[in-house]
Amino acid sequence: MDYYQKGIELVKKNRGKFEVVSKVTVKDLEDLSVAYTPGVAGPTLKVKENPQLAYSYTIKGSFVPVVTDGSAVLGLGNIGPEAAMVVMEGKAILLKAFAEIDAIPLCLGTLDVDEIVRTIKILEPTFGGIFLEDISAPRCFEVEERLRQELSIPVFHDDQHGTAIATAAALWNALKVVKKSINEIRVVINGAGASGYETARLLMTMGVRYMVVCDTSGAIYLGRPGGMNKYKRRLAQATNPWKIKTLEEAMVGADVFIGLSGPGVLNEKMVRSMSKDPIIFAMSNPIPEIFPDEAKEYGAKVVGTGRSDFKNQVNNLLAFPGVMRGALDVRAKTINDEMKIAAAKAIAGYVRDSELDPDHVTPCALEKELAFVVARAVAKAARDSGVARAI
Repeated sequence: MDYYQKGIELVKKNRGKFEVVSKVTVKDLEDLSVAYTPGVAGPTLKVKENPQLAYSYTIKGSFVPVVTDGSAVLGLGNIGPEAAMVVMEGKAILLKAFAEIDAIPLCLGTLDVDEIVRTIKILEPTFGGIFLEDISAPRCFEVEERLRQELSIPVFHDDQHGTAIATAAALWNALKVVKKSINEIRVVINGAGASGYETARLLMTMGVRYMVVCDTSGAIYLGRPGGMNKYKRRLAQATNPWKIKTLEEAMVGADVFIGLSGPGVLNEKMVRSMSKDPIIFAMSNPIPEIFPDEAKEYGAKVVGTGRSDFKNQVNNLLAFPGVMRGALDVRAKTINDEMKIAAAKAIAGYVRDSELDPDHVTPCALEKELAFVVARAVAKAARDSGVARAI
């Protein structure tokens, strides 16, 4: 099936993927008097007295922008804000469909970090949270870090946090299948961009002690002569004490491979050099680092990809609706590690232990109840860790 052509037909027919629909009707002068003037003055004055009432009297409490500069969209790279709008509309309808969150695309015509941060900051009164998407690394780290410091509402960068949470959930269950402990395994991550960096960091927070992260220049290690930025230097301080230089070398004896890179990176020799019953999450889209049938032929026990047409789809959709819903529900000030780990464990727990097998370590991304299970876990973690305001 030609999904590219079907996608074109869909948006052309509908002129986009969503529309703004009013919650109230204005069919006569009485309706107009209540919804607009003079009735609008009543709640307006109440919110003036207590700005927190905006969460109850307006859309704010369940309203987010899907913000991008169009610089790292899907696997297409810097395609610009107009082209990115198509993808951001898609993310907006997923937030609505799976978590009952109202979202709008906000595609910015700048690549300047200061301008992006300032734009989002002055829009803060309108939204309950900020959803960042498809901003290239390392600028995405700077944008997210600054917004977390300067805003009083939660900031979620899906390429970082959504991927990391979904990967952590899949790994949690896969380790049960292969009967290995998270603090004893050796993990190789190929890709040190937004998703690779945050996945590495979150997995270490969850207990992974032995890790090598690779990029296009090879393995990252302290003292590597080139291709480093401050985020890769942070990884170098926390990983690869052996100073392994290449992906091929890193794969020898590894228990887990996580691919957040590009197509065809893994070969037979690398897979066969891994430890007994290895786990491979080859998440490059649309073409994975290795196809599942090949990985299994070469000895992999559990294989996942980012695609919906293979078993064990490791997809951001498992994570982002529920995390954002939970953060909004308790008016969280931020989204911290406790909330991310709670989300990962809730996703993993959605698959009962009795249902776990090598081809079933992740829930189906289309499970409508999943987002609300995750939201409850995230909300509890926010309350327990002291970042919830609510209610």
